[in-house]
Amino acid sequence: MIGRCLAAAALAAVVGAGTLTAAGAAQAAPVQPAAPHLRDAAPHKPGGEVDFTGIVALSNCSGSIVRAPRSRDTDAALVLTNGHCLETGMPGAGEVIVDQESSRTFTLLDRTGEKELGSLRATRVEYATMTDTDVAVYRLGTTYAAIEKRYGIPALRLSMARPHDGTGIRVVSGYWKTIYGCKIDDTVHRLREADWTWKDSIRYTPECQTIGGTSGSPIVDVRTRRVVGVNNTGNEDGERCTLNNPCEVGRDGDVTVRQGVNYGQQTYLLARCLGKGNDVVLGGGCALPKP
Repeated sequence: MIGRCLAAAALAAVVGAGTLTAAGAAQAAPVQPAAPHLRDAAPHKPGGEVDFTGIVALSNCSGSIVRAPRSRDTDAALVLTNGHCLETGMPGAGEVIVDQESSRTFTLLDRTGEKELGSLRATRVEYATMTDTDVAVYRLGTTYAAIEKRYGIPALRLSMARPHDGTGIRVVSGYWKTIYGCKIDDTVHRLREADWTWKDSIRYTPECQTIGGTSGSPIVDVRTRRVVGVNNTGNEDGERCTLNNPCEVGRDGDVTVRQGVNYGQQTYLLARCLGKGNDVVLGGGCALPKP
């Protein structure tokens, strides 16, 4: 997961799992990734294949600029990544963070992933948790309209619908400037890793061999171009329900371990909770965990 973040000390192991096993990697210095490329995905075609539009890089993770159906061009833009990518460390089981000050910066990429267009700065963490899901939403100090006017980059749109098994997806990493292509293999009832449990996780088909630094990458539906999830973990060593080794828990309580398989978390619940002004409105019809 926690496996998909990357500490500077772990760079030597990136040919293997390249994972992070300590929250302290939030302090890790940025590392210049290799040239952008596609893994197990068709070459980019303008208007055809998913590209790096709306993608950002963090100091140790990946992320994307996103908007919901109720978002307006004049709203402060939001960046989506993982809860375990927070600069203050990983939230504990049951912990929910809302409206926390932040000045974190994000590097905005161009559509090809070959050029860094500039830096965007957060003003606060709008919402973050590792309970039921693994998500963090940062509010930026600039609007969608201002970003598009200055850089020519629109935000990715969050889907309001659950993704279906068999859907073609792309996992787009701003950290590594890499796009992974595969399908949703199955929806996992519960995914457990150390102290954390996530609901309705996305299991990838084997082609998406995500590595450290891909944490927080958006999962984009190839057909609709909408964000249906956020990449977050994978079982590296075949261990059972331990850090960096999530296990699947079925409705009957049976536990299954799938070494080498990677996962993400659905984001339709987040899309349904974003209200006027891009605020995460908890309660009512919002099913996200509350503080």
